[in-house]
Amino acid sequence: MKTTETTRRELLRLASGLSIVGAAGSAFGLQLATMGSAAAQSAPGDYRALVCIFLFGGNDAHNTLLATDTDSWGRYFATRNQGSDPIALMPVGAAVTPVGQVSPITGRTARLDSPENWGGVLPIATNTANPIPPGTNASTRTFAIHPLLAPLAPIWEAGRLAAVANVGPLIRPLTRQQYESGTVPAPRNLFSHNDQQSTWQAGTVEGARRGWGGLMADQLLSSNGTNTVFSAISTSGNAVFLAGQNVVQYQVSTGSNAPAIRINGATGTSLFGSSGNPARLADIIRDTAPANYMSKDVAGRVIRSMDSAAMLNNAFANPTAQAIPAPPQIINPSTGTLETNQLAVQLQTVARMIASNSALGLRRQVFFVSIGGFDTHDTQNRSQATLLARVGAAMAYFDGVLGNIGGVNMRPSVTTFTASDFSRTFNTNGDGTDHAWGAHHFVMGGAVRGRDVYGQFPTVGISQGGFVNPNMSRNALIPGISVEQYASPMGRWFGLSDAALASIFPNLGNFATGAADFI
Repeated sequence: MKTTETTRRELLRLASGLSIVGAAGSAFGLQLATMGSAAAQSAPGDYRALVCIFLFGGNDAHNTLLATDTDSWGRYFATRNQGSDPIALMPVGAAVTPVGQVSPITGRTARLDSPENWGGVLPIATNTANPIPPGTNASTRTFAIHPLLAPLAPIWEAGRLAAVANVGPLIRPLTRQQYESGTVPAPRNLFSHNDQQSTWQAGTVEGARRGWGGLMADQLLSSNGTNTVFSAISTSGNAVFLAGQNVVQYQVSTGSNAPAIRINGATGTSLFGSSGNPARLADIIRDTAPANYMSKDVAGRVIRSMDSAAMLNNAFANPTAQAIPAPPQIINPSTGTLETNQLAVQLQTVARMIASNSALGLRRQVFFVSIGGFDTHDTQNRSQATLLARVGAAMAYFDGVLGNIGGVNMRPSVTTFTASDFSRTFNTNGDGTDHAWGAHHFVMGGAVRGRDVYGQFPTVGISQGGFVNPNMSRNALIPGISVEQYASPMGRWFGLSDAALASIFPNLGNFATGAADFI
């Protein structure tokens, strides 16, 4: 049976997501003496950060990274060039068909939000040949990306961007026959948004309380400097990915020179018409006299919130952080209008957090940013194109600013990766796609062995007639790379031992090592 002390502390941990406490709370006290000398600190030379870009809703990976050998492309185009609003992209080299004109490839009149108007998919060369999978009649494998991911092409060519093929939650390696017969266990609640978002971030279905980003930060906490409250940062609300055993995620606002979420009234210049009232309210909050243990712990947590918010906002005011430029507006491909790229704004905040580390003095940080809207059951051409344009522009912006933070190239110190609930069905439902499983993802950074596709890119096409796709069950890819295999190279780069990784990923030992060693 739990003691009263254990129970109340666990209750406070569960409450740490509340804005008054969790926005700046931590299970560890701040070294308040460092606040006065924060500006004199310098960033450790071995600083490293992981940045997760989560694509909520399930991004259609089949239209993100594509196999373009003749055999694969033929099956892709035949399957997706159907329905009331076909979602097949145009082949490599296809010219843009202006709005209102007829495409020579499809015979359809181009719209602003139709593939004909975007031109062909963009070819990307690889340093290493990807193996030819069963059922693919090709002498070599070639690849391309969605035309609206064009900002990523120079990063790919520079060797700072890689792709990992057919990633997804698994318990152990799984073939199509094993999955369909049920002879090998599969993850629970596949194709469910909430459960698969949780499984990607925490290894189990909705209700998980510890995520692998937070658990990685846990492993290095004792050597991570004094201000460990800033070890795990979210610009996108509460994320189980950042929840550790000891690490508590710190949530920040974006698009502001003072990102810490402060307690209203106690931090302003006036309250109820009096300039003295904010200080009086702060004194009341800091009063830890009550004998009740719960009251004392709540007061202590709120005090740490106030002090950490003051420290972060002060650190954020340094010239290096403020010099991080705002991301440029982008043209929405579905409307033709300029808009603010909110994903890039989140990454601007991350870049400013990294630039503030000279004051905070951390060796390791984990960040979580996100963009939603990828549940494209309908109007996929309009929705996914707009979202991928934002993702491509945001990642290119982030790569650019990391190249020069206060005169230092921080790209080798930051690894950014994408994740999502799942991919989509290979076939179209008329103008969209439905929930599926395995997906392709990007990893970006100066430490990444880029310009390659890691993992076996799967056979393309739905089993029909005499063709059998060994990688696909019905319309969904069965992952060839587990989330554990995707995460573990980043964990090793971050500084974790194999034993530490095994404690975070209990199924890791079921899979071959080195299948996706992109770092």
